[in-house]
Amino acid sequence: MQKGHEQIMLEQLPQKARERENENRRFFRRLKKKPPKDLDATMQELHHAEFQRTDCLSCANCCKTTGPLFTRADIDRISKHFRMKAAKFEETYLRTDEDGDSVLQELPCPFLGTDNYCSIYEVRPKACREYPHTDRRKFEQLGKLTVKNTYICPAAFNIVEEMKKRIRV
Repeated sequence: MQKGHEQIMLEQLPQKARERENENRRFFRRLKKKPPKDLDATMQELHHAEFQRTDCLSCANCCKTTGPLFTRADIDRISKHFRMKAAKFEETYLRTDEDGDSVLQELPCPFLGTDNYCSIYEVRPKACREYPHTDRRKFEQLGKLTVKNTYICPAAFNIVEEMKKRIRV
């Protein structure tokens, strides 16, 4: 069976991200010091253009390798969706990490299906809805997170590469 472009990109992603990490860190340090006035608009444009080309369902690497932080509102919303008490939801699916945050007990995400569809998509955590955070306002403040996400998300990697071409800092 021949591998698709997405699978090949996903296999190469950690190495490509590692090769560009220092360059990306320098870029984001400069960006944070002197963000262009139109940065948010540029990021919206880059984000939307990339996600016209990228099908998250062919990847779902974020759901397989990283877990979101669950806010109190997330826990309440998702436990209500399951018609279970919040405490039972937390006991069943979550743990408290070293930073005191509520995170998944195990990966891949237990709500991810074999078809890469999320079984709680309509009520998914805020962190999942916003991932990979490349269209957030004040994007210059998300450099460390974005560099980390280039190891996980092919779209984030591509957006950062396009940023470096388009934004001079």
